[in-house]
Amino acid sequence: MSQYIGALTLLVRDYDEAVDFYIQKLGFNLVEDTDLGNGKRWVLVAPNGPGATQLLLAKAVTEAQIQQIGNQAGGRVFLFLHTDNFAADYARLLAQEVQFLEEPRHESYGSVAVFQDLYGNKWDLLQLEL
Repeated sequence: MSQYIGALTLLVRDYDEAVDFYIQKLGFNLVEDTDLGNGKRWVLVAPNGPGATQLLLAKAVTEAQIQQIGNQAGGRVFLFLHTDNFAADYARLLAQEVQFLEEPRHESYGSVAVFQDLYGNKWDLLQLEL
């Protein structure tokens, strides 16, 4: 038996601004964007790389959902973007004006820097040392 997480739901304020951020700023691929009617879309994005987990960009509609935009992990790092070239990806993201919350640092497990997406969710840009 084989299992994996295929997608995670990420609450967004607006489909188009979220797609723009993940595609233009982070360099993700648009996997699918299907109109489901009544203003609802099925939007999947994913980073480049084999077996990358996809993000389902879900437009928040209820007040409870809207309250969670940008705070899906209660202020902790929510997602981990692994890279095989930390320096190049860090420089590329800086050039795209992605907001880093700290300078890169080297830990026992590898190189890391925390950035935030357009809504304030915290991410680790991470290159593991094997």
